[in-house]
Amino acid sequence: MDVSFVCLFVVAFWQVSGNVEGDALNALKSNLADPYNVLQSWDPTLVNPCTCDIGDAGLSGQLVPQLGQLRHLQYLEMFNNSISGGIPREVGKLKKLVSLDLYLNRLSGPIPDTLGSLHRLRFLRLNNNNFSGHIPMSLTTINTLQLLDLSNNQLTGPIPVNGSFKYFTPASFANNPLDPLPA
Repeated sequence: MDVSFVCLFVVAFWQVSGNVEGDALNALKSNLADPYNVLQSWDPTLVNPCTCDIGDAGLSGQLVPQLGQLRHLQYLEMFNNSISGGIPREVGKLKKLVSLDLYLNRLSGPIPDTLGSLHRLRFLRLNNNNFSGHIPMSLTTINTLQLLDLSNNQLTGPIPVNGSFKYFTPASFANNPLDPLPA
C-alpha cells in the first residue's frame, strides 16, 4: 500500500471523525441561552479543553450528555447561573476532573452515582440547587475529595460517614431534609 495514501486516509479520517471534544463543547453551547455572549469566543476546533469556566455568566438551559466526551476536562465551573435539569450521568466519565462547581443554579433530580468514579475530584460543590433523593454512597469512595458542599438542596436519607465523608462537617449537608443518623 502506498504510504502517501495511508497518510491521506488518516488525515481524511481525522477530519471526518471530527473533534469529539470540540463537538461536545459545541453541543453544550447550543443548549445554553447566553444573554451576555460569553460563549461567543468558544473555539469548536479546540482539541483538548481542560477548563470550562463559565461561572456567573447569566447562562440558562441544560447540561448535555456530550459533556462526558471531554476526556481532558479538569475543571467544570458553571456556578451562579440559571442552569436547570439534571447532571447527566455521562459526567462520571470525566476521569481527569479535579473540580465540579455547579452551585447556585436550578439543577434538580438525583445526584448521579456515576460521579463516584471521578477519583481525581478534589472539589465538589453542588450547593444551592434543587437536588433530591439520597446522597450516592459512591461519592464516599473518592479519596481525593477535599471540599464537599451539598447544602441547600432537597436531599433526603442518611448522611454517609464512611470513606472521605468522615472528614466533612455538618455544614457540607446543611439545609437538606436529611436524616440525622449516619449511613
